[in-house]
Amino acid sequence: MNKPMTVLPATITRRGLMLASAGFASLASTLARAAAPPAATAAAPSGPFNLPALTFADNALDPVISSTTLGFHYGKHHKGYVDNLNKAVAGTPLAGMALEQIITTTYGVADKTGIYNNASQDWNHSFYWKSLRPQGGGAPPAALRQRIDASFGDLDGLRKEILAASASQFGSGWVWLVVDGDKLAVTKTGNADSPLTRGQKPLLTIDVWEHAYYLDYQNRRADYAAAVFDRLLNWGFAADNLAV
Repeated sequence: MNKPMTVLPATITRRGLMLASAGFASLASTLARAAAPPAATAAAPSGPFNLPALTFADNALDPVISSTTLGFHYGKHHKGYVDNLNKAVAGTPLAGMALEQIITTTYGVADKTGIYNNASQDWNHSFYWKSLRPQGGGAPPAALRQRIDASFGDLDGLRKEILAASASQFGSGWVWLVVDGDKLAVTKTGNADSPLTRGQKPLLTIDVWEHAYYLDYQNRRADYAAAVFDRLLNWGFAADNLAV
């Protein structure tokens, strides 16, 4: 004789619904944490070089640079250059050199290309973070403004040159405001190169590698560069470099 089938209730109790909702919320939270970018914090060094701590929170550059972009750019890309450099120089005389000395020593040396690229990218990124500040842009300090006016006519003239250089840099690279002889100039470098190997003094930079902007701007590099110039550039840092 067959046993009667158990009939499940056709309705879900309010308590059951709340428990199910709580379970889904917990799962969603776990998945969100797993997909989130790394926190923008410096890691303990694994060699002579370390990832420098940022002077601002990971969301402080919103909406120009999102916390997502900053998390990946700083916590993955920049950290990767530091880690690779520490591995490459371990047990060599380069491990005892300053970063700038490694860059100038290995520049153009075929069998040191990997070390040069990682050292220079570490230095470039550290300089880039200092070139930015929350609620930046605006008017430069008086001494720097005078030099800008003398070299570019006015601040808008400098803006036009920086944006033109950003747009015309083919592939990955950097745009710099530098001291070149007795005047200020805008220059651009490809890949890991910097003004340090050109006899120029860098005052500030804008990173135009795709990882600096693609999550926020996709292929609109010009919009990214304009927003950084207008709203994030740290003119105080540039003025301090000029005075050195």
